Amino acid sequence: MGKSGGSSSIPKPRCSLGTMDEVRLVFNKYDANGDGKISCDELRQALSALGPTAATLEEARRALSEIDMNGDGFIDLNEFAEIFTWGPGGGRNEQEELKGVFDIYDLDKNGRISAKELHAVMKKLGEKCSLSDCRRMIGSVDRDGDGQVDFDEFKAMMTKSSSSDS
Repeated sequence: MGKSGGSSSIPKPRCSLGTMDEVRLVFNKYDANGDGKISCDELRQALSALGPTAATLEEARRALSEIDMNGDGFIDLNEFAEIFTWGPGGGRNEQEELKGVFDIYDLDKNGRISAKELHAVMKKLGEKCSLSDCRRMIGSVDRDGDGQVDFDEFKAMMTKSSSSDS
């Protein structure tokens, strides 16, 4: 069975990450066995791949419980997409969730994401993305021109669907 490429019955919410197809690609990176849901172990493995130290089972359980809205012990695609559908009134504890995502990319914990950090995380996720691609991505949201993304810039990028800036 695994991942099917048939017609999608999943709604396509407005996502700050991008389209639902992009969310599905990220989801599939976490769903190692392709069963359409992310288990606690799969989440722990993914979190360990992203951080400098291995995630504990307790950390994975805590993260899973925050995302698992139906309480079945797994994260399905709709629950996963909810993380990225923040808009006016959307998301639970948006600031904390955004900070958690930001911290995954801020490898040296200096409060800024550099192109090198973005590149390292993208590689860990299995994305084929060059360092120059990462520099372009950083440049597209780097409002103060320092070559890095701070939390305010990251937050503005992730919540752009609820604000207009140009």
